[in-house]
This record gives sequence, C-alpha cells and structure tokens, in this order.
Amino acid sequence: MLPKYKKVGKVLSVSMVAVLSLSLLAACGKKDEAATPETNDTSAVVATYDGGTITANEFDMEQRVMKFLYPEYAQMMEMDDFKDYLVRQEVAYEYLSGKASEEAKTEGAKVATEQFDKMKASVQADQWTEMLKAQNLTDQNIKDYMTRIMTVIKDKETGVTEDAIKKEFETNKDQFTTASVRHVLINFTDPDTQKERKKEDALKIAKEVKTKLDAGEDFAKVAKEYSEDPGSADNGGLYENTPVSNWVEAFKEAAKTLPINKISDPVETEYGYHVMKVESRTEADYSKLTDEQKETLKSQLAAAEIDTFMTNELDKIVKEVNLPKTDKAEEGTTEGTEGTTGTGTGTEGDKSTETKTDESTGTDAKTDQGTKTESDATTGDSADTSSK
Repeated sequence: MLPKYKKVGKVLSVSMVAVLSLSLLAACGKKDEAATPETNDTSAVVATYDGGTITANEFDMEQRVMKFLYPEYAQMMEMDDFKDYLVRQEVAYEYLSGKASEEAKTEGAKVATEQFDKMKASVQADQWTEMLKAQNLTDQNIKDYMTRIMTVIKDKETGVTEDAIKKEFETNKDQFTTASVRHVLINFTDPDTQKERKKEDALKIAKEVKTKLDAGEDFAKVAKEYSEDPGSADNGGLYENTPVSNWVEAFKEAAKTLPINKISDPVETEYGYHVMKVESRTEADYSKLTDEQKETLKSQLAAAEIDTFMTNELDKIVKEVNLPKTDKAEEGTTEGTEGTTGTGTGTEGDKSTETKTDESTGTDAKTDQGTKTESDATTGDSADTSSK
C-alpha cells in the first residue's frame, strides 16, 4: 500500500455508513435497474494475487463505482499511483471477502441491502437514474460493491470485544457528546459582494455583536440581523443537540468547554469569527450508548483492522500489478495538480476538502461553514464490487 495514500485509504475503508447517510447522493428510483448481463470477461489481467486475479473490466467497474460514490476522488483516479492504490485495495477486499465466514456473508448482504435502500430513498428518482447513467452502472453494481465491503466489515467485527469497544469510545467521545449552540458568524468573505474581508474588519463586527449580546440583547434577534451563516441565521443562530464532532476544531472546542449560557469572545475558524453561546451540553456516557452507537464503534474497529491488513499484509498477497500507464504528457499535467488538491496526498479530514462544498454557509457540518463533516469516518467501505 502506498504510504502517501494511507489516510485516503482510511477514508475509503471507513466511509460506507457515511456514504449511505449521504449528502452527495440523493436518489430514489421507483424501479431497480436491471443487472448487467454476465458475459465472459476476456479483458487483460491487471492484478494477480494469492487465489485470484483482477481483470481490466473488473477494475474499470471498480473505478466507475468509486466515481459514483466518491465524486471528489474522480480527478485523483486519473493518476497512475492512485490507480495502483485502488487496484490493490480491490484485491484486499476481494481476498478478505473470499475468506469471510458464511455468517458474515449473509449478514453483509443483509446490511448492504438495507443501506442501499436507505441511500436510494434519500433522493429523487431522476437524479439517481442520471447518476447511474453517467457512470454506466446499474443498481446491482452498487449493491454488489456494498455487499462485498459490508461482508468484510462484518467478518472483522466478529473479533471485536466489549473492552475494545469501550476503549474506542474513550478515544472518540466527541462522536457522542452533543451540544445546543447559538452562534453569530461573521464571514471572511462578504456574502453580498463576495469580496474578501480583512480579518480585522470581520473581528470588529464580531466584537460589536458580542457587545450587544453582553448588554442583554436577544441572541436570536442579533443572529438574524448579523449572522452570515445561512444554515442557522434564520433559526436565531441555533444548532440544537448536534454532535460536537461535526464541527471544525476551534468551534468544537468552544462547544465542549464554554460555560453554559456564557457569551464567548470571537472564536476564529477558517470561515470567519463566531460569537457563541452553549445553551446545553450532554456529555458522552458509555452506559447510555444505544446498540446502534455501539455498532458504529464496532464497525470503526473492524475498519481499522482492514487498514492494518492493507498496510502490513497486502504486499505479501499481491503477486503482480500490471496497469497501463497514463500518457506521459497527461501524466505530467495530472501530477502537477496533485499538490493543489486537498485530497491529493490523502489528507483525511483536510479542511480544504471537507468543507469545499460548504463555503457559502456557516456552521452545521452538512450545510454550513462553522463545522465539518467527517463523512469518511463512520463506517466501512473501499474496494470495488465489480459484478463478480
């Protein structure tokens, strides 16, 4: 496994649940697409490993499914070294799913079907159809992919102990700590003119907001007047009972540590200055976790085990990779852009990538600027599910 893509690998191998909750794919087809008819695959072998091979057609399917589920990686998929990473990742999931127990295969198929149905039901039928058409895929191609991933996850979950889950919880308490926070965001970009503001100008407005709030003015009223976070301004600046892990670091730390109902000094994030008030906070307690939350932790541990396998064992299993190389001129162009993409070097959680689509908003991870979503860190996904 390429070290430079280690964190990207973690994103991909831990993202199935997040992908299935979906902010990108919103689709709901009324009828399942017909599965692609099986044909004899006579395409060249591009990877050989202990117990099997990956053909060019199978790897092409891998890439198309990946582009469907992770369009943010489309540009990277033109890079030779990332293609090499993806084919090795495909090998890993093919190899591990082949060794999974029958129980894991049954459970993996069941969970994949449930998650696929949720994903498809989260959007409009015509959008779903267009997205499939764009990558020349069917519903069955996506189901196959998800089944293979979830089979491996379920197989690895069998070795996860209660003690390991508790330890994972202690490491990731932020996932389960929630807070109701009001805030006013003053952007570094003026939303009316789209021109960049000087930091000192944004800070001056934020201090003006704080002065009004300290003087007893109604927070909701001030937020509606001043806040430049479209995700919360009309709601009086309120984000209610939100996991603190959804938010970017500085905002998250303030949400975790501010005394209840105290007006904060301006808190700087990459979006601007936030004047905040935490109205309530529920600290995480392992004894109060739901079964679903414990399952999430178990899946994270299973995904971590898969990552370890890819780092330490995969090279012993892969015998040969023989992918066609990108044209030299094209390759130079692609590599030149690699350093400028937030994900080009596999920076999981990199703010430039995570929030790129949210820059017009303010705080909630899904729609605004004051937070981030680690959609890649709550589940398990990563190889292709070519129609094998």
